[in-house]
Amino acid sequence: MIHIIAEIGINHNGDLDIAKQLIDIAKVAGCNSVKFQKRNPDVCVPEHQKSVMRDTPWGKMTYLDYKYRVEFGKKEYDEIDRYCKEKDIQWSASPWDLDSLDFISKYEIPYIKIPSALITNEDLLFAAKRTGKKIIISTGMSTDREIERAIAILKLPGDSSETLRPLTLDEKAKDNFAVLHCNSTYPAPVEDLNLNCIKTLSNKYKCEVGYSGHEYGLTTTVAAACLGASIIERHITLDRTMWGTDQLCSVEPQGLIKLVRDIREMEKALGDGIKKVTEGEQIIREKLRK
Repeated sequence: MIHIIAEIGINHNGDLDIAKQLIDIAKVAGCNSVKFQKRNPDVCVPEHQKSVMRDTPWGKMTYLDYKYRVEFGKKEYDEIDRYCKEKDIQWSASPWDLDSLDFISKYEIPYIKIPSALITNEDLLFAAKRTGKKIIISTGMSTDREIERAIAILKLPGDSSETLRPLTLDEKAKDNFAVLHCNSTYPAPVEDLNLNCIKTLSNKYKCEVGYSGHEYGLTTTVAAACLGASIIERHITLDRTMWGTDQLCSVEPQGLIKLVRDIREMEKALGDGIKKVTEGEQIIREKLRK
């Protein structure tokens, strides 16, 4: 079954009640997991931006203060963990720095998602691998060489952080990672999606491949599943007009319900590829081929 990730990210705007509503929507829609983003603003915000003033729904404040305003801490994540267990849906988060990786690793999460912006951060990749959890990387705005390097790290045995050995492409059984095709434009134009890269990545790396979409529509995401994506990730929101940079390219509740329904129907329709006479056809066959 395709694993569908409802990416909440920071679309909760620092409001735990909104986060819970989004978890509820993901559960009702039939998603397998929800995902957040975790940052240490002191580390992630460049020095020259920290004191820049910004107008926000909570008043005028520095960019650093704004990033802290929308960031969840231990109290909130403890409640998210409890709430997701109550609702029987998995959760995880994308760490944007080593502090955040250490933070989320303390929870029983099914995977660690490395965002496109950080797949060239080798310290983060090595540290994520050492957790022993499944690693999912997005490949937006990345070159072939950058993707190869990241995968070479993820293919290293055990918790090794030694010099990279030659990349062997026939080790699928040993892999505990997945690679998501992605275009990091928000929103991504349809003509730039290049969905055939899903097949390219699968053929080249012989690993699990998925799709992280930032486009407006839903049809292209279903198409990604048809092309072999075993993981589908889309941002979700209560309302695209809400405050936040990711809201506009996110899927609203009714759209998410439709998307999951269409993907599940597509899974059933694809079948096993073995040509046979179905039970329903047998009746017609006996009638028309007497």
